[in-house]
Amino acid sequence: MNYPDIDPVAIALGPFQIHWYGLMYVIGFVGAWWLGRLRAERVGLTRDDVGDLLFYAAIGVVVGGRLGYALFYGIGQWLADPLWVFRIWDGGMSFHGGLIGVLLAALWFARKKRMAFFTLTDFFAPMVPIGLGAGRIGNFINRELPGRVTELPWGMPFPGMGPEPRHPTALYEAFLEGLVLFVVLWWVSARPRRRGLVSGLFLLLYGVFRFLVEFFRLPDAHIGYLAFDWFTMGMLLTLPMIAFGIVLILWSRRQPVDEVSRSDTRPE
Repeated sequence: MNYPDIDPVAIALGPFQIHWYGLMYVIGFVGAWWLGRLRAERVGLTRDDVGDLLFYAAIGVVVGGRLGYALFYGIGQWLADPLWVFRIWDGGMSFHGGLIGVLLAALWFARKKRMAFFTLTDFFAPMVPIGLGAGRIGNFINRELPGRVTELPWGMPFPGMGPEPRHPTALYEAFLEGLVLFVVLWWVSARPRRRGLVSGLFLLLYGVFRFLVEFFRLPDAHIGYLAFDWFTMGMLLTLPMIAFGIVLILWSRRQPVDEVSRSDTRPE
């Protein structure tokens, strides 16, 4: 297969450019906003609250994702060019950093609304895969995340890396972390569950999916493999997610079923 020749710039009006990578974030947030409004009252939130939550989450994703990428994958480039960290349109966002940013935003929002933290994370966890899937498609358009050489029929030559067909790992992640993860979490959360279960499933499944795809994905050239010629930084950062996801699922078995009504909230 041929790698599709898609211009990373979706719209160009003179010096003003809108990149597909940025549009993917917009798609993710709009999708989460729409889905969140469908279930807001189940956790005692108004539809306006959903917009506020996503605003804070967006800040957490962008700031955490970029700083996480700079610290985990690009510390040398950041030190050599301090302004590079602000050029997010060039790509380079860390999911793990973005997750930390979102969790900090959620912690602040939960305290503001006097909600249990895991009630809130269970609410928005099923919406996160929309942004994950869209973001990976943005990676694919940006010609990022090259895979290892493969003889499988869907392998494709990666731009700038010779004629050998490679795994389109960005599309693997879009399918697993986006579509599959969304379907599972949306189905599980269709009825009230014990507090923390949905959040634990998110961490566990994302971790497993990411760990598996890392076997087919090339590590960042400036980092390489950390051990055994297959263990990557992505795997290392994912292991705590898998472990905490399992712990959270087990912990949820002793928690109450979250069935919050509007009268249960005391918004400020």
